[in-house]
Amino acid sequence: MPPYQPSTDWQYEIPTTGSKRLPPAARYVESLTHQGYGFEAAIADLVDNSIDADARNVVISFLRDEDRLVGLLVVDDGRGMNDEALDTAMTVGGRQEYGDRALGHFGAGLKAASLSHADSLTVISRTRRSPSTGRRWLTARAQADFTCDIVDPGYCQELVDRYDGVIEWQGTIVRWDRVRAFDTITAGQTDRYLNDAIEKLETHLGLHLHRFLAGDGFNIDIVVEDVTTKEELDHRGVEPIDPFGYRLPGRAGYPRTYTAPVEGAGEVTLTAHIWPPKSPLVSFRGIGPLAERQGFYIYRNNRLVQAGGWNSTRSAEGHLALARIAVDLPAAPNDVFSLTVKKDGVTVTPAFARGLEQAEDPDGHTFAAYLLEAQTTYREAAKRASEPQRKAVIPAGKGLDPRLKRTLRDELPELEGEDPVTFRWDSLPSDVFFELGREEREIRLNKEYRQAFTGGRRGGLNDAPVVKSMLYLMVNEIFQKERVRAVHTDNIALWNSVLVTAARCELAR
Repeated sequence: MPPYQPSTDWQYEIPTTGSKRLPPAARYVESLTHQGYGFEAAIADLVDNSIDADARNVVISFLRDEDRLVGLLVVDDGRGMNDEALDTAMTVGGRQEYGDRALGHFGAGLKAASLSHADSLTVISRTRRSPSTGRRWLTARAQADFTCDIVDPGYCQELVDRYDGVIEWQGTIVRWDRVRAFDTITAGQTDRYLNDAIEKLETHLGLHLHRFLAGDGFNIDIVVEDVTTKEELDHRGVEPIDPFGYRLPGRAGYPRTYTAPVEGAGEVTLTAHIWPPKSPLVSFRGIGPLAERQGFYIYRNNRLVQAGGWNSTRSAEGHLALARIAVDLPAAPNDVFSLTVKKDGVTVTPAFARGLEQAEDPDGHTFAAYLLEAQTTYREAAKRASEPQRKAVIPAGKGLDPRLKRTLRDELPELEGEDPVTFRWDSLPSDVFFELGREEREIRLNKEYRQAFTGGRRGGLNDAPVVKSMLYLMVNEIFQKERVRAVHTDNIALWNSVLVTAARCELAR
């Protein structure tokens, strides 16, 4: 075949004869439902919007009707939106201006995250100067003709009033209906699904938003709400999970701060850490496989957008399990770092790898030397005798303060695939302080003695943490037994006798 011979000279500019507007086809909405958003990442994207709206409190509510999950809400006390702003927020491809410190980036998160999991997305909002207003997307209608429903103003105000403990004068409610994952829950499995889903959501939000949660001005709560009685069936506060939250570093002299000259992005700061070997902390072992959690932890405006990985600069290996590096993306736009739409990773150009080769700290210590020291720390620990292993326990469930559960997970290995031990106050005989529901994995406490531990205050779901944690440690082994032996029955009787007397003494004071 003869070589190709161009017939005309090359033109550097493409000539045009006009232009025409080509709006997206309605089918474009369908593509939003296939963005690959995980459930936790989708919720995190909604919380990002709350942070951008200066919210101080966010409540994520799983809505339950008997044994069914019927929906999900994300409620915040941010500055809210009026009609015009809400139309922009709900427009597919709507243009929105983001500040330099905003977590929003592409303007598609609300729609893409929501429609990836629900067939109905409703947003209701109010500001201090405008009344409650709402819009609703139904996937089927949006795919047909981009039609967005205007929610009845009366209902908007009604829903805002229902959550006035959060919203007060301003705020936003994002409501998901027809959540596809909820429809797959089989009869009798709702509790198990909720516990698993909330644990994963707690971990994801606690990790990716840990810098916000570590301050005093921002809180996230996850609740399970009975839509009929309005009763809270579960309530957990999300605690920060700092991926660099060790007590002592794994090697003296760390963390070290390196500067990498990256062409196209300027000087990039790398804060390199070496974790202590064999750490049991949730922030080390509880956020995913160690092979996936080594490497770069990349932040954009204090929001973690990548939790581990080497970005093609090297391969993961066991000897680098202790190496974690914090990287804050440059504030100025650049062509080196590109954030994924789901905010779950960053792509980099080869310029970053070249910059790492030249990175060093003020003392001339190189980034390459850091990697060698991280490997050495791991190898030295592997040669030492194994540390004493604590016996695994059944995990703690609802009724215990989230901070207490976090400490228990830090200190004790958990048995895989086991339903958690939960707590409930109940009516019991006066000579019984607690009883065990082995089938339900439940510790029932005598509500007659509740005031002894609440100081006269109204009790909450997670009250009496001291007595609950002691009971959890005392009876965990009994829950693990196939049958209760006489010695266990005698211990329970002994503990009841002592605790009843102690509670009566406290009440008498």
